[in-house]
Amino acid sequence: MINVLLVEDQAMVREGLKMMIETAPDIRVRAQATNGREAITQCETHVFDVIVMDIRMPVMDGLEATRYITKRWPERYILILTTFNNDRYAIEALQLGAKGYMLKDGEPELLIRAIRSCLTGGMSLQDEVAAKVLPRLLSSSDQPKPSDNLTPREREILTHIGHGLSNREIAECLALSVGTVKNHISQVLDKLELRDRTQLAIYAIRYGLL
Repeated sequence: MINVLLVEDQAMVREGLKMMIETAPDIRVRAQATNGREAITQCETHVFDVIVMDIRMPVMDGLEATRYITKRWPERYILILTTFNNDRYAIEALQLGAKGYMLKDGEPELLIRAIRSCLTGGMSLQDEVAAKVLPRLLSSSDQPKPSDNLTPREREILTHIGHGLSNREIAECLALSVGTVKNHISQVLDKLELRDRTQLAIYAIRYGLL
């Protein structure tokens, strides 16, 4: 069962999202919060697999909460769910460690799929968001790529991450075990001095490795 913390300041929206998410038989909303500060408090006393986080909230917004939670509990995945199709918000959220950026007006199945994708190492961007975010990332692809000493296999895996493939999908493509893929990703993170696979995906897009 996938345990979700739902962070949303509007009560009616929060209850509607809870009902929608729980139409999936393998996902349950175990707790709710009305702002980023409450989300942190919930994380201090409970363990969640995925945190579905709004952006604009009182007391502490979703971006600040994402910054704090990803640093303190990197094993807890954050999925941004907002009304704002804003490329600046989306890029900042991903750079802070969010595993996806979804819009509230999307189809329910997209949100459910994105929640599941968090646990398989995927990164979810709704099409409307990707249409704004990817051009901005690609616009800087002509910048000199930082020097690195990645092996051909590590570059190959980095390219697959940039395409949004999960660890299992990469393993199947390259005829490797999932554990071997994870080891390669750890080595790439160390060599590039990046924090997580979301930053790896941004790196791959930004420097034209796709």
